Amino acid sequence: MVDDEPDILEIVKYNLSSVGYQVFTAKDGVEGVEKAKKKTPHLIILDVMMPNMDGIEACEIIRRTPGLENTIITFLTARSEDYSQVAGFEAGADDYITKPIKPKVLISKVKALLRRLNEDDSNTDEIVSVGNIIINREEYKIINNGSEIFLPRKEFELLALLTSKPNKVFKREVILDKVWGNEVVVGGRTIDVHIRKLREKIGEHHFKTVKGVGYKFVL
Repeated sequence: MVDDEPDILEIVKYNLSSVGYQVFTAKDGVEGVEKAKKKTPHLIILDVMMPNMDGIEACEIIRRTPGLENTIITFLTARSEDYSQVAGFEAGADDYITKPIKPKVLISKVKALLRRLNEDDSNTDEIVSVGNIIINREEYKIINNGSEIFLPRKEFELLALLTSKPNKVFKREVILDKVWGNEVVVGGRTIDVHIRKLREKIGEHHFKTVKGVGYKFVL
């Protein structure tokens, strides 16, 4: 848990510890990144506005850190503007929680996020080849035209979904359900942001928009 407000850190740590979670805290992005590297947590809860290093920058650094690619990252912040949410997802966040939030609701969200991690771990090991793209589901690795590229967790899952059936149009509601899950409420622009990132990294010609419906992957 990374937040510059001591009261928030204390409340969150107390409530999550009371139901059995091991919780580490940090007062800003710099300390948060260092602790994440040392502890390799399953889940990181980040505030956005913090001194020294804000949550967006911290998230970007964590996503580039070996061993932390699959760590779930969610923002917990009072800022609910669209641009802040978009910035969070572009940095590689998995979810976005607006505070104040009741302790029981927070615990429920944490359980849902970690359940998703466990579901991913239960998937069968699989290496999928689609055209010039190789997807290693076990190691969360992507090789495109012989070069390994980095994808944040949600971009990886979105790519894996779309490439599972090339040329099939996946409806937006299906993408939200499969990639973000029923428990997570995300803005309507979330999918668009992630598709734009995939176009930049994989190739714009691979991702086609079907207006009013969704997206598909083409070879």
